[in-house]
Order: sequence, then C-alpha cells, then structure tokens
Amino acid sequence: MKSSVLTLLFSSFFFTGYSQTAEQSKAIDNYIKKVIQINEIPGIAVGIVTHNKVTFQKYYGTETLESDKKVDSNSMFRVYSTTKLMSNIGLFKLVEQGKVSLEDKISKYIDNVPTDWQNVQVKNLVSHSSGLPDWIRFSDISIDAPNAEVIERLSKEKMEFETGSDYRYNQTNYMLITMIIEKITGEKFEDYITENQFSDSQNQVVFSSDSMEKIPNRIVKYIYNNDTHHYDKSTFVEGRRAHSANGLAITLPAFLEWSIHLSKNDFLKPSTQDLMWKPFEYKNKDIKFTHGWDMSTFNNIKSYHFSGGNVSAYRIYPDQNMSIVLMSSGYKTFPVFYTMVNQIAGIMDKQLLNPYTLAEEYTRTESFVYPGRKKEIYGYRKEKDIVIFSYQFPEKQSTELIKNISVAGSFNDWNPDDKVFQMSLKKNNTFELSIPTSKFEKGKTYQFKFIMNKNGWLSVPSNAINVDGSQDNNLTLKID
Repeated sequence: MKSSVLTLLFSSFFFTGYSQTAEQSKAIDNYIKKVIQINEIPGIAVGIVTHNKVTFQKYYGTETLESDKKVDSNSMFRVYSTTKLMSNIGLFKLVEQGKVSLEDKISKYIDNVPTDWQNVQVKNLVSHSSGLPDWIRFSDISIDAPNAEVIERLSKEKMEFETGSDYRYNQTNYMLITMIIEKITGEKFEDYITENQFSDSQNQVVFSSDSMEKIPNRIVKYIYNNDTHHYDKSTFVEGRRAHSANGLAITLPAFLEWSIHLSKNDFLKPSTQDLMWKPFEYKNKDIKFTHGWDMSTFNNIKSYHFSGGNVSAYRIYPDQNMSIVLMSSGYKTFPVFYTMVNQIAGIMDKQLLNPYTLAEEYTRTESFVYPGRKKEIYGYRKEKDIVIFSYQFPEKQSTELIKNISVAGSFNDWNPDDKVFQMSLKKNNTFELSIPTSKFEKGKTYQFKFIMNKNGWLSVPSNAINVDGSQDNNLTLKID
C-alpha cells in the first residue's frame, strides 16, 4: 500500500468547519473509503442526523463476501450490543408510565429469585452493577433453556461483587430486563420494541441472535482469521434470551429514523431521558456510566453512546442536535468504529474532534500502511547529559484541542499531573521535554508512556523496540 494512503486518510481535517453540507459529505465519504481500504472492511453503512434531518446516508461494499450484492438501504446489519439502547428505552418507557420503578427489586417481577439476588434492583440491571453471574460464560447452559432454568443454574454460582459497588458488563442483566418487560406488558419483548420504536419501519428490523439463521438482507459479522488470512463468517448462536442484549438487525434508514424520534422525545419525555442518561452512583467512584449508556464529555460537549460487537456504534450529541450511526460487517485487525465516529464528528464540527482518538487511529493505522517499518527506540533520545522525551502528533493536524501532553512512568509514580514532566510544543506538531540524566539512576530500567489531556494514555507504535513486553506494552528507558 502506498504511503500516500495514510496522508489521504487524515487529509480531510485540513477542511474542518465547513458551512456547506455538500463539502462535509465529500470529506466524510473520502475518509470512509480510505478506512475501508486500509482495514479491508467487507461492508459498511454510515448515517448522520443533524437537527432531526438525515444529512448523510451512504453504503459501501457488499452484504456478504460470498456474493456481489451491494450494501444498500435494505441491508439489515446486526448491531449486537447496540441493541441494548432500544431495550433501555423500552424499559424507561415503562418507568415513565409508572409501571416499574428503578428502585424496585427484581423479585417483584421475577419468580423464584435466588437468595443472593434478593437485593438486586431494576437500576442495577441497566447500570451493570448487579454483580450477577453472566449466563454467557457457562457452556452447560443450552441455547434453548427456559429463563427459569438459566436462573436456577446461575443460582449455583457466587455473585461477582456486592450489588451496586462495581461495574461488570453482563448479559444476564438484559435477560432479566426482557423478563420484566414481558411480565409488565404481557407482550413478547420483540413485539413491544418493534411496535413502540419502529412502528414506521417494522419491515426493516428483525431480532435474531442466531448468526446461522438465514434472514433476507441481514448482514452478520465476519471475523478475520490471522492464520488463514481470510475472513470467517460468525457462527455464534445465543438463542432468544440474548435478543434484548445483542439480537437486533436493522437497516440504516430505520436506525436514522429511530434517532430522529429519540431527539424529538417521541420515545421518552425529556425528564425520563435525563434520568436514563443520569450517571449511576457506584460505590466505586471511578466508574462513569449511566443507566445503560456510555457517556463522554470532551471540550465541555456531552455525548451519549454505545457500540456492539466491535462493528456498530451510535453516538448522540444532544446539545448539537446531531447523531452518528455506523454499522459494518467486520474489521481486519482492530475495531475502527469509535475512531471513525470521532473523525466524522470532527468534520461536522471541529470542536468535536478528540485529538487523543485521532492519535490512536494514526498509531494503529501506521502499521498497516507501513508493514516493514524499521524497529527503533521510540519516545526519547539522549543528547550529552540530557534525555529528550519526544512525541509527534500527526503532522498538519490541529493541536488546538490538546491541552497538554505529559510523560508518566515508574520514575514519577505514573502521575500525569506531575508538572516537571509536562511537555512543550515544538515545530512539526512535536512535543518535547528535556530532563537531566542525573534525575535517573544509572543501569536501572524505567517504564513510561505519554498521556494526552491527562487521561488519554497513548498507544505505543508497533515498530518501537524499547518496550517491556507486558500487557500494558510500556516504553522503557535505561541510562547506561
């Protein structure tokens, strides 16, 4: 692959801040095509809603690798865990109607709840703070086992943690949400969601957590096989109990229409939506999660989002009245969904472009574009009696939203707030810091990494030779 591809991938950001949607659309389209080329994505659909109107809607690639049928507006992508957003809204509609309370114990709606589960409340399900054992981890639970049988089997397992104290992503939570919804409404979960959220596009959605089931126009995930260097089609079969957690397949037009309804408060009143997006109060105060949605604040701009199977993502910026939908069928080496959402949002509004996510995309992409890069010492160089730490942000990209870059390591207790190790911007988007070698003990090996904006730990390029071999892949520094 020619080196120009990497330049082209990031060149769209020379033109952020457009006032003409046509120019934005062209820049987004060019960017998506380069991502597809580099990551060899089989098929993808991307859409944007601004001010309750669809302003971008495009399709790329084929529905399957076994045919030439192009992805189009009839293609239904399985969105995996992004399904949980629809399940959350379905539950909160019942909260709004006074038919269920977040404070209710699940035993109010579910029979024969195990003794250890008695303190679990509805709010613990959507916040993943229940501590319940996750049914998906137990191979002796059959696909078609009734929910009561699943609960009976899980009752033999210990709770993972004290309810409300921690976060642990868990599919059992959503099996129980299904049971609560069905108990209250008297309807099948799938019918309830379809009738209340997709009444204007019922033929464009389907629920199935069986990757082997033949469904017209449904696209399932491809998994890249590093041994054969080919894609294998997903064969996961998880049964109906997984429908509320990962079973939805949907067309892009239906997803965009759903997003418009969400923004217009057609599903939930503003107060109910605020409750859904309110951060859950865990005993572990370091955890940031709402009642079913991930949340982010960048540049004082809030967004709420979720992803599924590393192949789908939805993000909404309420104050900007903008949302982005991305659905794909696979990726070669690393999931690109959030890096793509970041760049697309940045084209729409440069204040939304998170430089940390941009840097991560650049670092991970480099190894694909330049597979034969020479291995070398990365992150620092020695000149006489000083160590010069050096980090380069992608050239020609704006550093406006980079508040700081610092070095943290075993030499300063991994403290990103240490002012001594704050770096300064030099030419060509390079940040540097000079430290006397006398500050380091001779012969000792130190681990370190760069941090952007205090909480973004930057990945190490694949060609760095000075790494510690740990799971964290830290850089190393040694003064002889």
